[in-house]
Amino acid sequence: MRNMGDIVKSIKKSSKDTSVAMDPVQVIFGEVTSVSPLKILIEQLLELDEDFFILTRSVRDYEIDMTVDSVRKEYTIHNGLVVGDKVKLLRVQGGQQYVVFDKE
Repeated sequence: MRNMGDIVKSIKKSSKDTSVAMDPVQVIFGEVTSVSPLKILIEQLLELDEDFFILTRSVRDYEIDMTVDSVRKEYTIHNGLVVGDKVKLLRVQGGQQYVVFDKE
């Protein structure tokens, strides 16, 4: 027979698992503190390095082919993060990865 402490622990775990399942993504705000290596201060509490981040095209440099005056040419879009950028992140369920999806 289980003791009361085990039952309470099981209920708490089940409640936490349900809560995480119902809220799989969380929007978080941060500030870039270093670019190379990339470091972001999350909500003024925790600084994480690049191993934790997935960067969208909105926050990194990339190339695009364009035609201007009938001439096709490749251009670089400079969206890369710089120190001091305020960023918006999505915390992926489990909290081990963050998608950096936008900056101010």
